Amino acid sequence: MSGHSKWATTKHKKAVIDARRGKMFAKLIKNIEVAARTGGGDPDANPTLYDAIQKAKKSSVPNDNIDRALKRGSGADAGGAEYQSITYEGYGPNGVAVLIECLTDNRNRAATEVRTAMTRNGGTMADPGSVAYLFARKGVVLLPKGELSEDDVLMAVLDAGAEEVNDLGESWEVVSEPGDVVDVRTALQQNEIDYDSADLTFIPSMQVELDVEGAKKIFRLIEALEDSDEVQNVWSNFDVSDEVMAEVS
Repeated sequence: MSGHSKWATTKHKKAVIDARRGKMFAKLIKNIEVAARTGGGDPDANPTLYDAIQKAKKSSVPNDNIDRALKRGSGADAGGAEYQSITYEGYGPNGVAVLIECLTDNRNRAATEVRTAMTRNGGTMADPGSVAYLFARKGVVLLPKGELSEDDVLMAVLDAGAEEVNDLGESWEVVSEPGDVVDVRTALQQNEIDYDSADLTFIPSMQVELDVEGAKKIFRLIEALEDSDEVQNVWSNFDVSDEVMAEVS
């Protein structure tokens, strides 16, 4: 997973400072609104909301925007949309499996935008279940490396249910079962270790190794999908070496 994870974290950092920041902000705010609507507006009693707010703050989303999303989601302010989560499945170039999660208030619009992005960038849609079995649902906590060693992180999270700690270059990635992600990030907090995000994600059970041209094609497809306001997350099972990453970058 290292190549994919490094690409994802590098892309995320660039997104914070580039012209697409507004689109990323919108997705983070939507996460907050949905979490508040689903589990209530108190972050202390709603771990999903707590983590959505944490991720937004780490990505420099203004506090006013976060507060407004909280109020819309919890019903304190009018105007919140009724979002529903829909997952589409497909294949990208080189047979790379793709899972696309949408948060939308219009199923037809979401389906059209996903299908258009896929077909214009060498992808094909797949039947439900034909791709999902290649992925496992996991909890992932990302934290800046700083002065932390792998042993420092392991000591903090091992008893909290962490399964593995991966080196992503400038970050550590802690993987756990979905039900343990809150315990993992709580353990980090108790050890006064700062973290960037705690999310539920999909990790592939098998990967497709890509060369430079293959990597460019799948990056284009994923960026086209993520460019849609309807698309919240994209997961895939490609892997690229550090050498390929460097050349593509």
